[in-house]
Amino acid sequence: MLILAFDTATDRATSALVDDGEVLGERVSRAATLLEDVDALLRRAGAHAGDIDALAVGTGPGSFTGTRIGLAVARGLGLALDLPAAGVSTLEALSAGAPGAVAVVDAKRREIFVAGPRVLAPAELELEPGSVCVGDGALRWREVLEAAGAEVPPDEDERHLPRARFHAQLARDFGPAELLEPIYVRVPDAQPAA
Repeated sequence: MLILAFDTATDRATSALVDDGEVLGERVSRAATLLEDVDALLRRAGAHAGDIDALAVGTGPGSFTGTRIGLAVARGLGLALDLPAAGVSTLEALSAGAPGAVAVVDAKRREIFVAGPRVLAPAELELEPGSVCVGDGALRWREVLEAAGAEVPPDEDERHLPRARFHAQLARDFGPAELLEPIYVRVPDAQPAA
């Protein structure tokens, strides 16, 4: 099964083309270049959009706008190519790339997203001494987490990325892309006008 997988919930978007578990190509960029990345992955693999069997899409939590970009692309591709899709938590993908580590996604507003999923201040995260923390939230809040006894790998360590190859591995329950739901964890800042 040829799966196109991507996650745009963090500052660094990832995408991958995976055929029966074999990674044919993978890219790291920004959410804004996701369609360019998809095109490049297909070209590099000598494949066409019509060859894709399914989509595996990061559903957050993470950046509201980034998550929406990924879901919009999934819905567009799903509709245009009649593809089933499966949503995968960005936190789960991070954990798959760093077994035993604590996945930490930057939630902005001086907060982080962690398993549950839940949102909290970095200093509120309870950690066992020596816990390894990965993700963009771990990078941003390195000092706080290390002061609490955690270890944070170097900035360039690939465990900080929610690699799309793990989305393809974790994807289950494929269905219509328009039914994918984002994981926001907290209510939006914007409120409807009265």
